[in-house]
Amino acid sequence: MIAVPRCKKFSGYKPCISYHNCLKNGCQLDSIENRIGTKILIISLDALGNVVLNTSILPAIKRKFPESTIYWLTKENAKPILENNQFIDRVYLWNESERMILKNMEFDYLYNGDKAINACAFANEINATTKKGFVLNGDGVIYPADEDALYNFRMGIDDKLKFRENKKSGSQIITETFGLDYKRDEYVFNFTELELKFIDDFKLQNNFDRTKYHIGFNTGCSNLFPNKKMTVEQHIFLITELLKNSYLKIVLLGGREDTERNLEIYEHFSKEDRKRIVYTPTNLGLRSGACFMSLCDVVITGDSFGMHLAIALKKFVIAWFGLSCWEEIDLYNRGEKLFQTQLECSPCWKKECPYNLECIQMIDLKKIINIVIRYCLTDPHKSTT
Repeated sequence: MIAVPRCKKFSGYKPCISYHNCLKNGCQLDSIENRIGTKILIISLDALGNVVLNTSILPAIKRKFPESTIYWLTKENAKPILENNQFIDRVYLWNESERMILKNMEFDYLYNGDKAINACAFANEINATTKKGFVLNGDGVIYPADEDALYNFRMGIDDKLKFRENKKSGSQIITETFGLDYKRDEYVFNFTELELKFIDDFKLQNNFDRTKYHIGFNTGCSNLFPNKKMTVEQHIFLITELLKNSYLKIVLLGGREDTERNLEIYEHFSKEDRKRIVYTPTNLGLRSGACFMSLCDVVITGDSFGMHLAIALKKFVIAWFGLSCWEEIDLYNRGEKLFQTQLECSPCWKKECPYNLECIQMIDLKKIINIVIRYCLTDPHKSTT
């Protein structure tokens, strides 16, 4: 068999450079960025918040393997999160054709952080020298691939550890699960040049006032855990109080599932008040939603994909928690978390609440208002020009 270049640009289908024969004349694109080096496959499928959070492992991988090629397997709905990511060489989608390709490749490392049977079963089928994270055992049970994944594994089966004892963030847990050096690396999300132009054009068309503070309300969450959102009435109260401050404007944020909810909130206000409320489209897709969130100085949100996106965009985040675990969220010193330590049932991760959603009713709305005002009055970076 002939030796072919181990170069990321070489496909075996056509020349990397027109009329240059790599086999005869050698590679003209040789550099540490283009050498395949250590081959790594990451499996992180369709939990959008987890996919964003898991991008925080990428700097640690590159520190350990500077000369490497990183492939990421995910589902169609999560693919936009990974676009324009400087650490990822190729994204594969969870479909029969692309899984077949991956099963015919050879990897040095497989990193599977998804404790899901389908992800773990596919991890078993991958040809990798070292497997980290989670696999499937002979009984069809999710199982840690090695000792590095034991803590993460125990988090899933030990409620006391997960709900009461754990102090590690999700980023730290997943980084340590893969045996990587944890240095509190941030999420990785980058806009494209076209998206940056879209943001600038939107500001121009909507008379964006840089002297005002724009307070974003991520009003909803996925339908998987519908109890991770405030009531419409709570949002209306917060917005009403914040609009009493002339230096504040409101930005309504959300996805398709939040369309009716955001419209109800928006239409509650008078025409005069609506002049200070930016009603953003909810049907343009994930990355457009990120563009609209970029307008905000502060984002108020429950524990949802929107919260993780706000963290990735390095916004000041006010996040409230009810059923989910606040200890697992790192705001990277940009924001505050609100949670109910006095409730024995919180966190619980239940889809249905037997206690009339006390954790939502008890959200300290006045504290949220005070945090917003305090941040705006003390922020040294705001432009006044």
